[in-house]
Formats: sequence, structure tokens, C-alpha cells
Amino acid sequence: MNVKNTNNTFKIVLTVGDESGIGPEIILKALCSNEIPENIDLTVVGSKRNLQNTYRNLRSLGLENIANPKNLKIHDLKISSSENDSKSSYGNSSFYYLTKAIEIVKQSRNSALVTGPICKKSWSLAGHYFSGQTEVLAKSCGVKNVGMLFTAKSPITGWRFNTLLATTHIPLCDVPKKLTTELIHSKLDLFKDFCSTYIDKPTLKVAGLNPHAGEEGILGNEEKNWLNDALIAWNEKNRDITLLGPLSPDSCWNSSAKAWREKDAEKHDGILAMYHDQGLIPMKVIALNYSVNTTIGLPFIRTSPDHGTGFDIAGKGIAQCQSMIEAIKAAIEITKNSRLLNTH
Repeated sequence: MNVKNTNNTFKIVLTVGDESGIGPEIILKALCSNEIPENIDLTVVGSKRNLQNTYRNLRSLGLENIANPKNLKIHDLKISSSENDSKSSYGNSSFYYLTKAIEIVKQSRNSALVTGPICKKSWSLAGHYFSGQTEVLAKSCGVKNVGMLFTAKSPITGWRFNTLLATTHIPLCDVPKKLTTELIHSKLDLFKDFCSTYIDKPTLKVAGLNPHAGEEGILGNEEKNWLNDALIAWNEKNRDITLLGPLSPDSCWNSSAKAWREKDAEKHDGILAMYHDQGLIPMKVIALNYSVNTTIGLPFIRTSPDHGTGFDIAGKGIAQCQSMIEAIKAAIEITKNSRLLNTH
């Protein structure tokens, strides 16, 4: 892929993530795909030397369909490293790749951010104490209400599958303590704004916290004590939204699986999950490699592949790049269809 830099094209800023993982590999593979539009201005933020080394290694393994770094626009960020602790060094580099990319996007109109996978432990070893890239984005943009949304477009039906998380990277035992009426309302506000950018009168579902959504207090009290009332109160102020829930979590995503596979199936526009794994397990099972992590509530769209660093397969040439391709495509599609285009 030869990217062009013109004032009229849409801009993507892409970070390589942790360079000791599969980030550089999936980027070079993805940018050679014919699924990526040609008329975008794409800048890769990372180490040019690392990308060149990755290219040579992949070629030596017999891979041909990969982008040559010499044809890419690379913001070559040189960061001092420690020879004694490579994990810390890679963590430090990936952190500063992200902060530089955020800076570039904030200064660029018609732009979006795509981030490669990072290692939270490596960030911690390098002295960057954030639970994930979402939290860095929120702080950098001065935004308190952001959402971790996982989205995927079915290659079978063209339906967009959305799952928003009410809580993100916290221990499971802390989830009930974090969930409040105010939190649920704020996440539903974000969800409404997101879905309303591309569809009129969205239908949203909300998963319960407990098995069978509490079974009227027999299996948990959160739904009975406050969640039911919270959803009713929000829906009364948002009559243009069809809101369903709280629904039993074990069957809440059944309709998603059907809509993913069948063109004539009844469609919904999003599900609000109460915690990380409740939403991510069905998302990854249904959408497989098409799932994309998206941060909503920022002044720009940020997407990322829905997988980790893949340290165990790094350098072997076997990492799949479909989620990175989908992350780039989603960043373009969502931004172009949203109110964020031309706003920053």
C-alpha cells in the first residue's frame, strides 16, 4: 500500500504497540490488504528500524503479501532504552508511541487513531501506571466519560454488532461496587450518541449483572434494588430509544449470533454489558477476528485490534491481521459517519 499525503484525504494515525509482540507484523500484513482504501493519509508511529527488521524477517520466512516500510509514512520515534530490562524498554516505547499519536490526531482534522496491542505489565515496569490505552486516551483528552465499545461488521450480513462495557479493567469482585445509576446513565448516553450517528431510533439491550438478571432477587439484588429503576428513568428521558433489559446474560447475545449469520434476522443496535468478560466472551465467539476495540466519548475515534500482543508467536510470521484490517476500516467508516468528522 502506497499512502499519499494530501489535504483532502482522511488521516489515520497508527501506532505499532509493543514492538516485541505481533504489532509490527500485523501492520505490515494489513497495509498490504486490498481491503484498505487507497485514498487515506496513513502515518505509522513507531521505530522505522524495527519495521524494516520485521519486513526482512517476514520476507525470509517466505511471506510476500506484506507492505514494504520504504513505501510507508513513518513517524520514526527514537526512545532511549535500557539494555538490562527489554520488557520495560518495549513498554516505555509503546507508551510514548501512543502519546505521540494522540498529539498528532488532536492536531489533525478528518483523522482517527488506530492503536496496536500493548502489554500492561511492561507499561507498569516502565513506570506508566495505567490499566490500558483507554485510560491514557481519556486523560490526554481531558474526558471523564469514555466508553470501551467492541464493534464488528458481519461479512455475511453487513450488520454492525456493538457491545459496550459499563466497567472495564477492574477485578470482578469490584464490579458491583462500581456499578451505579449514574454510571449506567452515562454509558447509555454514550451508546445512544454512537449508534445515532448511523441509525435512526436505535434499539439497545442491557445485560443484567447476576445470573438470570437476579431472578427477582433470588440470585442477586442489584437488578431489583436499582438497575430496573435506572433503566426506566433513562428511557423516560430518551423516548427515541428502544431499551430492553436488564436481560439474562446467558441468553442476551443469542439474537446477536443470529443477526451475525442471517440477513433476515431481527436486528438490534447494541448491548450494554456490566463487566469486561461478560461482554467480551460472546463478542469474540460470535465475531471472531472481525471484532474491534473502539473508544467512544473522545473528540476523535480510536480503534484497536481485539487481541493482545501475541508474544508467543511474535516473529514467526503466523499472526492473523484481520482484526487490524477491521480496526482501520472501522476507524474510517465510523468517523466519516459521525459528528466528529472535521471537528478537531
